[in-house]
Amino acid sequence: MSARRTERLLNLVIALLSTRSWLTKDQVRAAVPQYAECATDEAFDRMFERDKEELRELGVPLVTGGGSAWFEDEQGYRIDREAYALPEVSFTPAELAVLGLASRVWQQASLAGPAARAVVKLRALGVEPDEESLVGLEPRVRTTEPAFQPLYAAARDRAPVAFRYRTARTGELARRRVQPWQMTSWHGRWYLVGHDLDRDDVRVFRLSRIEGAVTRTGPSGSYEVPPDVDGRALVSRLDPAAPERTARLRLRPGRALALRLRAGAPTEAEEVAVAFRDVEELAGQVASAGADAVVLEPQDLQEAVLRRLRGALAAQQASAEAS
Repeated sequence: MSARRTERLLNLVIALLSTRSWLTKDQVRAAVPQYAECATDEAFDRMFERDKEELRELGVPLVTGGGSAWFEDEQGYRIDREAYALPEVSFTPAELAVLGLASRVWQQASLAGPAARAVVKLRALGVEPDEESLVGLEPRVRTTEPAFQPLYAAARDRAPVAFRYRTARTGELARRRVQPWQMTSWHGRWYLVGHDLDRDDVRVFRLSRIEGAVTRTGPSGSYEVPPDVDGRALVSRLDPAAPERTARLRLRPGRALALRLRAGAPTEAEEVAVAFRDVEELAGQVASAGADAVVLEPQDLQEAVLRRLRGALAAQQASAEAS
């Protein structure tokens, strides 16, 4: 399903849930912005009929009726709220931390809009992401590579693609035909994990080495992704830059939840062990936790965290002086 169609169906659901009376077709057409693109009444009728069937196939209880049992009013539509209602939604503190991070990690990426809308919907259900524990934490997923968006969409839709790829070993530029499985980030770089059709094997492609356009070579749903694919594990085996090390951190109970998740530690644990390879990457995460996290060891991680905190203090002082 295309993003535009998904957004149209979502807006239709919102419109039909937001009313306690029956909405006529004209009212529905005015309430859903995408229906304004229909040039004629016939085009709208066809689109609306398809959308109604799609909602019913998805299990949305769309019902029809009129405002009066005595008069033949124009037929109206709405969603049966009781049949559509979800059970109470609840999350653990750790899961709330993940939701908060997920909503912010795409702030500079092409998925910023959908992430923000997802948080709004969760809040409408009474789920409040753990914002307090994320103060000062501004993760970034940078997707400056032009290949990111088409490959992300292809992996989501299970559609095969083709692109030109420059290998690291020889620098040769060759056309590759791939079934995209997963997109994963490793040490600040984005990778595609998928099945190389020409080599009939699993391959990993760094997005920065893709040149030119990414084109789809087949329809959506053309293949199945193995359920046990671990993209990060595949990518990590290609990066022998640094051995895995362990850091000891002291955390304030109930805080620094992102670091607790990484360490696999309970909410109230005061001392945790975190595995890492990249000192600078972990230092950025620890520094973002502010006073809620202190590095016990190793020393180079302590120094990297202090360097970031001093830099943040200097930038704040300079900003205050300038104002």
